[in-house]
Amino acid sequence: MFLDRTVAYGSVVRRNRDDWTEIALRALAEGGLGAVAIEPLAARAGATKGSVYHHFPSREALLRATVERWEREHTENVIELVESEGTPQDKLKTLFTMVLDSTRKGSVEMALQAGAGNEVIAPVLERVAKKRIGYVTELFMQLGFDRDHARKRALIAFSIYLGQAQMWVSLPGLVEPVLDEAVQVLTAQ
Repeated sequence: MFLDRTVAYGSVVRRNRDDWTEIALRALAEGGLGAVAIEPLAARAGATKGSVYHHFPSREALLRATVERWEREHTENVIELVESEGTPQDKLKTLFTMVLDSTRKGSVEMALQAGAGNEVIAPVLERVAKKRIGYVTELFMQLGFDRDHARKRALIAFSIYLGQAQMWVSLPGLVEPVLDEAVQVLTAQ
């Protein structure tokens, strides 16, 4: 069916919280914030609204769990993976490779950015931006930049990421990989 982590009980497929947040993430990527609605998600998954409401008391609760999952997977897990690399230069290269990868497209990121005024999304986006910029600032400091210059470079790197993600969504034919150039420019002393 839709996901392979579902558990079948007789002829009924039961979904867990992770299944529903995965379905909601896909809907968010494909249709924006408005696509994260209980009834269409249930229909998409071949389930009843009650299945969603069993795990989430409201759309807001589902949305909150979905964006918190995105935060874990696309910030915390990425940082954890990058930290397994050797030098700060290696870490930056790995990070830039991961986030500027054209196959990721950034559609969830852009859907969340478009919904930045939403009371559930806004605090998560702020937390994510601060964490990402703070982490990249630390990497630039490890390369020898003072805090002020490291933070400015981190802001530029984050801006490049958001710009590339937006272009993959809205202007896919114009996007060219900028990984090598971005690393070279941002790490030049």
